[in-house]
Amino acid sequence: MSDFTPHGKNLIAGEWIAGEATFASAPVTGPSHTFTDGSPALVDAAVKAAEEAFWSYGYSTRAERAAFLNAIADEIEARAEAITEIGSQETGLPEGRLQGERGRTTGQIRMFADHILKGDYLDKRHDPALPDRAPLPRPDLRMVQRPIGPVAVFGASNFPLAFSTAGGDTASALAAGCPVVVKGHPAHPGTAEIVTEAIHAAIVKTGMHPGVFSMVHGAGHEVGGALVKHPLIKAVGFTGSLRGGKALFDLCAARPEPIPFFGELGSINPMFILPAATAARGEAIGQGWAGSLTMGAGQFCTNPGIAVVAKGAEGDAFVAAAKAALGEVGAQPMLTDGIAEAYRAGKAKFDASNAAQPLVTTDSDGRNALPNLYETDAPAFLADHALEEEVFGPLGVVVRVSSEDEMLDLAKGFEGQLTATLHMDEGDTEAARKLMPILERKAGRVLANGFPTGVEVCDAMVHGGPYPASTNFGATSVGTMAIRRFLRPVCYQNLPESLLPADLG
Repeated sequence: MSDFTPHGKNLIAGEWIAGEATFASAPVTGPSHTFTDGSPALVDAAVKAAEEAFWSYGYSTRAERAAFLNAIADEIEARAEAITEIGSQETGLPEGRLQGERGRTTGQIRMFADHILKGDYLDKRHDPALPDRAPLPRPDLRMVQRPIGPVAVFGASNFPLAFSTAGGDTASALAAGCPVVVKGHPAHPGTAEIVTEAIHAAIVKTGMHPGVFSMVHGAGHEVGGALVKHPLIKAVGFTGSLRGGKALFDLCAARPEPIPFFGELGSINPMFILPAATAARGEAIGQGWAGSLTMGAGQFCTNPGIAVVAKGAEGDAFVAAAKAALGEVGAQPMLTDGIAEAYRAGKAKFDASNAAQPLVTTDSDGRNALPNLYETDAPAFLADHALEEEVFGPLGVVVRVSSEDEMLDLAKGFEGQLTATLHMDEGDTEAARKLMPILERKAGRVLANGFPTGVEVCDAMVHGGPYPASTNFGATSVGTMAIRRFLRPVCYQNLPESLLPADLG
């Protein structure tokens, strides 16, 4: 047991400040704690401090920022036991899952530190002057990527570490040179507080401006709305529901100065089980799908909610294996009561549909979730858009197709996705080749013979995709390319060396 007890305050530019309103945490296990809610006034103070910090932090050296990032990772690891304990209490996630997520969080922070030291992300370009060129001379032109200013980050419900207070959005913005104001997620406010303490300790240790990071609790919509609309915020990072993300996206667009909203909003991540693979190992794929579908109670943004497989006996064997495996899965706690209620509502929508037939149907109660499985065919699926809407939880849909052409038409009908998967053997190469141009247009990551749950943090990863998977198809929220979201190119024409950014040296 750790000795960490939340004090429930907001960190504003180095000071722990209580708000006037309060809310109580709703842990799965352990004691509930009281937290003081943020307010538009606290948001204003945090953002103004971030703007003040930008005048130093935005012009700090890459070595200084790398040292700061590594200090954050060190301070998080120094609080490892307490983070795991309160994170598990608040979310119901197993201790092993949170330990792994903490390692992923500190690992990506350190990776970003190493990445910015190399300098490749700056995309430096130089076109030397051509004073004697006819008919017109060319000036000296240099270009480099520069940080954009204060960034707002929204903590995610399903990843209390890797996509929240010190997660990928925060780490990539800090790596770019942008101060951050985080709105903590009310599902895990104690976890947000202890990670905020780690970041604050790193600020003190490295001598950074205290305004470089602030965290404001927000149980309702007021704090988030004030943060997004603040005129000094220059971009927003968000991982969450389509409904919530779309509302914030619209606020960003409606501002007097519109700003980019980097939202990862949801995906059903279709899998295409091709004929040769179905014949050779359909049962194994079905069992593997059941495991991926129910991992973490299905609360992963890359949860593979759709399996496309041909009609016939071999496809039936795949379905039977998935059905049997799902029948062995017990109830799992969901992250919040609201998410559990939304899961039950999503199941009710399928139960009321004439287009989908239940294969595994369960009744979940309270905060627990049990898996559900439905089956439909391609024409019915394409005719009922509701079947393509994400149900956040362990609910899967099998879509049966009668031909290769029908599978291609179905693929074309999908909306934007984070991932698309091909289960294939050598005999499926031609069919897969026909699908590839479609899947490349639909998804940010295309994979073969695996399951999309589990997102590697590395240079080549893309975690994003066409809308509604994300709001910016040219960006990723995972991997080193995530840093580029919070930079913009600046060209310098005929400037003396003494005025150029140090990174152009």
